[in-house]
Amino acid sequence: MALLPESRTDTDGSATLRVLSYNVRSLRDDTAALARVIRACAPDLVLVQEAPRFFRWRKKLARLARAADLVILTGGAPAAGPAILCGLRATVERTEDVLLPLVPGHHRRGFATAVVRFGGARLGVLSCHLSLHSDERLEQAGMLLDRLSALGVEHAVAGGDLNDRPTGRTFRRLAGSLQDCWATAPWGGEHTSTPLDPHQRIDAIFATEGVQVLGCGVPREQPGVTQEDLRAATDHLPVLAALKVPAAGQS
Repeated sequence: MALLPESRTDTDGSATLRVLSYNVRSLRDDTAALARVIRACAPDLVLVQEAPRFFRWRKKLARLARAADLVILTGGAPAAGPAILCGLRATVERTEDVLLPLVPGHHRRGFATAVVRFGGARLGVLSCHLSLHSDERLEQAGMLLDRLSALGVEHAVAGGDLNDRPTGRTFRRLAGSLQDCWATAPWGGEHTSTPLDPHQRIDAIFATEGVQVLGCGVPREQPGVTQEDLRAATDHLPVLAALKVPAAGQS
């Protein structure tokens, strides 16, 4: 299997990025294995779900970021779990953590969002973890699309734990407006749950039109990623995408 392209900035200002989406289950598993997986993927951006939210959550998330050679961009407790990590290559324009309407008896959900620049490329970013409940999840998909539009950028990427499969209403709603990166350029593995028995794709990365998807999937054969670490790190498998983002003003 060919490797995904490495990150770079081209002379025309466009940027090739690696984006990783990963449900880390509140760091309740083997965090050393988790950090090794993330570091081996060499991401520019990590869209985290189930980041620590309670006692000393900042310290715990900062420890993971440091072990993975990244920094915290936004999210965590203020976004009810989603977070974004990034490398020092990113220039941050702004961030915003968004809490979604709370349905009594359900878990609180939110979005971690940011606008960043890599060279001449400007990118909106959103990390999400959608509801376990079908109707609420579908509504949240609409909120996600509205939030991406509200970022006011031409190009954007969104990813996370959808709690829905590609045949589901929520997944299809997102894929109807955005590129489903796995379907556009499949690479690596498809199924993200569970690490011991991968049989369903409930985690995904989406990109707006104009972003070129160079490859996307579970990085099972990425150098430095071992099956032992994938099984030990958390209860989901990660999704890694290589994207080429045009310079601002280019289509």
